[in-house]
Amino acid sequence: MEIIILLGVLFRLGLYQFVMSDTVIKVENLWKEYRYGVIDHATFKADIQRLLARIRGKTDPNSLIDFNQEQKAENQKIDTFWALRDISLEIKQGEILGVIGKNGAGKSTLLKIMSRVTVPTKGLVKMKGRVACLLEVGTGFHPELTGRENIYLNGAILGMTKAEINSKYDEIFEFSGVGKFIDTPVKRYSSGMHVRLGFAVAAHLDPEILLVDEVLAVGDVAFQKKCLGKMGDIAKAGKTVFFVSHNLGSIDRLCDKVLLLEQGKLISFGETKLVIEKYLQGFCETNDLLPEAFYPQDSNKQLQMLSFRLLDYNGSPSGLLDRTLPFRVAIKYELRISTEDANVEVVLEKIDGTLICHTIDSDMEHGRVIKREPGCYLTTVEFPGYLLNAGKYQVRSWIRKGLAHDEYDDPKTILVFQLLDHDTFATASTHSADERGQRFGLLAPPLKWKIERLK
Repeated sequence: MEIIILLGVLFRLGLYQFVMSDTVIKVENLWKEYRYGVIDHATFKADIQRLLARIRGKTDPNSLIDFNQEQKAENQKIDTFWALRDISLEIKQGEILGVIGKNGAGKSTLLKIMSRVTVPTKGLVKMKGRVACLLEVGTGFHPELTGRENIYLNGAILGMTKAEINSKYDEIFEFSGVGKFIDTPVKRYSSGMHVRLGFAVAAHLDPEILLVDEVLAVGDVAFQKKCLGKMGDIAKAGKTVFFVSHNLGSIDRLCDKVLLLEQGKLISFGETKLVIEKYLQGFCETNDLLPEAFYPQDSNKQLQMLSFRLLDYNGSPSGLLDRTLPFRVAIKYELRISTEDANVEVVLEKIDGTLICHTIDSDMEHGRVIKREPGCYLTTVEFPGYLLNAGKYQVRSWIRKGLAHDEYDDPKTILVFQLLDHDTFATASTHSADERGQRFGLLAPPLKWKIERLK
């Protein structure tokens, strides 16, 4: 009798076909609206009312906009914006889905709805199985509990017994690399330790679905590689991974399908290489250059970036650079501690995220150590002219303390710029060029050739 009643409920909710299929994530007509400004208790109450109304099949009492008149919504002068607009998709068991898009496209909002951190304004998300997520540093941890206690807490939240968690504990401990700090309250953990333990817990507690946001883009490169390998193993075991990243190289290597978002809308969903190509075409077709960024002071940080700028040969911020002339990357930052193991790092990449160069400000110092006292600093690094080919590139930067990134500040800003070629051999019209008339290859240096006529 109980089974018959359950099946009846599933039919009524439209879930029977979903439960019986190999689809593990189904998103239907998903919308999410946010208010500008501070989120207060009234907003939280409205979210709860919206969720209850959706469960009961009623109209949202807080609805501000008629969903059947999107254009009318755009024209209304209200302090809201759409983070997601009518998203629908299905993910099969064992697939790795990559989510890409520019900053503000709605990627993190989608994951927050799927992980039940927030509720949709309209639409449904159906998921089968145990869900583990890593959205932000420290998400899901109780700050007063130790690392060990948080492992058991997270396992209990996922519905695991103590015996099941015990069987996974050694793997989690080994993977996280937090060592003797496992019995220290996590409020005393560095950001790097939070990330390592957070991913270890999320990936090892037998989730059917793993949701991972851009948080893995910061910190230890070796640990990032380890995490990507683990996500691949999870998918091979028949589980599903939902992975948000700006690193298109990682997305290309890891993901079966890719979802491209732009201003909250689903632009493309399908084969990885095709969707990445569409994303890159958007960069090439629009004037999306970003030569500088500034950050407000945060006294809670021991080390903090204040500005990140791309400077041309004359020292002016610019996203259009002459490839034959040197250009500089300048980082202004503040230290609130004395240290000898803080470093500023800069990464130069192709527009698809392929690494070209990774440089650190202490590379050429004796012992690779710079003693720094509290205060503001300006660090610049110069890239030579006549080295890179013409085209679009991007740079990233962060500041960190300690080899394991125990303290770091990474605003996750990507500066995008174009190297122009003013009638040099890089864009000469010869048979050794692509369809744009540009020389093949990443580099286009003026190499010395010697030509001799032999008798």
